[in-house]
Amino acid sequence: MDEIELKAHGKINLSLDVLSRREDGYHNVKMIMQSVALHDTVFLKKEEERGIRLSCNLASLPTDEGNLMVRAAKLMQEEFSIPDGIGMRLHKRLPVAAGMAGGSSDAAAVFLGLNQLFHLGLSVSELEKRAVKLGADIPFCLHRGCFLSEGIGEKLQELPPLPPCHIILAKPAFSLSTKLIYENLHVDGIHKAEHPDVDRMIQELKKNNLEGICHLGGNILERVSLKLRPEIRELKNYFTEKGALLSLMSGSGPTVFAIFPKEEEAKCHAILEDLKNTALNNLLELSCITAPC
Repeated sequence: MDEIELKAHGKINLSLDVLSRREDGYHNVKMIMQSVALHDTVFLKKEEERGIRLSCNLASLPTDEGNLMVRAAKLMQEEFSIPDGIGMRLHKRLPVAAGMAGGSSDAAAVFLGLNQLFHLGLSVSELEKRAVKLGADIPFCLHRGCFLSEGIGEKLQELPPLPPCHIILAKPAFSLSTKLIYENLHVDGIHKAEHPDVDRMIQELKKNNLEGICHLGGNILERVSLKLRPEIRELKNYFTEKGALLSLMSGSGPTVFAIFPKEEEAKCHAILEDLKNTALNNLLELSCITAPC
């Protein structure tokens, strides 16, 4: 096998809590992440000429060490003295800087793909130890499904997946700085009652109760993001008014996702059509329907 193709799935945060700021500048988090069907496609192949080469369908993305895919490939190539060159091609579908772990998922695909392509024999847990050196979300992205994520994001516990449903994604055509949002969160000043109840959501996941899960959805980072970009609140309110069981920002944003029951697929398509006729559509980079995976 000299070439491999992998899907790099995006994620949403069903619940995101920040517990404390660490001495190293990172934050301790407690969050529930669910992978979604919307994905990038990563192509990897062995090449005769040594080196790492990346191409992408989006000209705006870096193809040097500013891209996590290149850094992941370099880490693996150097550690295992891989003599071959590594050619990588990325077909980007996930929105960039969206709070959906697109870059982390692409890097995770590189770790998984090179492990297979060069028969390195590493377990997923061994890949996780390497992946966290590049980004806290990458260990989760080595998996599909639903996971509790703690520490800086590297401590993972598998959970029952989100029940079958439809998820509308709406990514505004602007970005938010994750660093800026965390710097302005001031977690020590947030009352305990204002934090999402992650433990109760875990119980609802175990019951396979979609309405109960959605009732407990929360993202503590919205406290900052909604102040910086009120358009996020407008999107959340739009989906809530359309009957979404949950309308929430994913990660540090700005993507908003809305969850609808499985039987409401036609309604979701109608909502997307309606969205095209509203002023909100003018600020969107992406709007689509996906599902848990």
